[in-house]
Amino acid sequence: MFGKRNSLYGPVDPAPETGYVDAPARKGFFTDTSICIGCKACEVACKEWNDVPGEGFDQLGLSYDNTGSLNANSWRHVAFIEQPRKAAEEKAPPVELGMPALRPDGVGATDVGGAGGSDGAEAMDFRWLMSSDVCKHCTHAACLDVCPTGSLFRTEFGTVVVQDDICNGCGYCVPACPFGVIERRKGPQGSKNVGIAQKCTLCYDRLTVGETPSCAKACPTESIQFGDVEELRERAQRRVEDLHGRGVMDARLYGNDPDDGVGGTGAFFLLLDEPEVYGFPPDPVVTTADLPRMFNRATTAGVALLAGAVAAFVGSRR
Repeated sequence: MFGKRNSLYGPVDPAPETGYVDAPARKGFFTDTSICIGCKACEVACKEWNDVPGEGFDQLGLSYDNTGSLNANSWRHVAFIEQPRKAAEEKAPPVELGMPALRPDGVGATDVGGAGGSDGAEAMDFRWLMSSDVCKHCTHAACLDVCPTGSLFRTEFGTVVVQDDICNGCGYCVPACPFGVIERRKGPQGSKNVGIAQKCTLCYDRLTVGETPSCAKACPTESIQFGDVEELRERAQRRVEDLHGRGVMDARLYGNDPDDGVGGTGAFFLLLDEPEVYGFPPDPVVTTADLPRMFNRATTAGVALLAGAVAAFVGSRR
């Protein structure tokens, strides 16, 4: 889609094409939402390891979602999507996914209220879809393209990291992100890096010493899986095929396609419904993709205007 060269929309093979020699395999996350239990261990582990302010645990009235979205103070966000059961069962037939504590007719989501099943209790009329969201560490990363100071950089693992001591807080990266991930920290008072762009680093400091990122380490169900991106993509495809074989035909992958609008992401997801249900853009495109074309057109227009001005000046001298 984007050609095999470096440009304003970023490199095709992130680390090697950024200039790293003998770079390790690209690292990333595969989040299997079908086995997420919404425990939020990933949120807490991320805050503890990365010294992210303990802000964002509010009563929002959005089920058990008390962080609301990814932001400068929540680098991991566990979403709770409450979905009417009738609509859900029309989309996918009831099947058993082999998850502990799920009803036999569960569809990969947690049932609310009376469990029903063998004791004859009546089931509630909605289900939860849960997903732990994070920065996507895009192959074509617009935040990198627009950063004027070089604060945002591509690591040898193919991830995207903010250097706090170089960021000047300009905020250009905020609207550039097609997923709305990155944000400048506004508080609370006394926190470090206030005014500085903040987001998931995929625990870069842990990767450099061979450790697993804190969120994946803390996940009790292995919903968040860490590893080499190519191997994770193969694992994710096998998981989708397994779910399809069990009758969960709505299972699909998001962010794993290298030919999509961002060149594929380093953090991708198995979803049980449309991306919009989880708050993901259905067809994300790197926001700087058109900049080369726009620059060329602006340059052509500028040259034409200059030529016209010169011709007018020469004509007036005759």
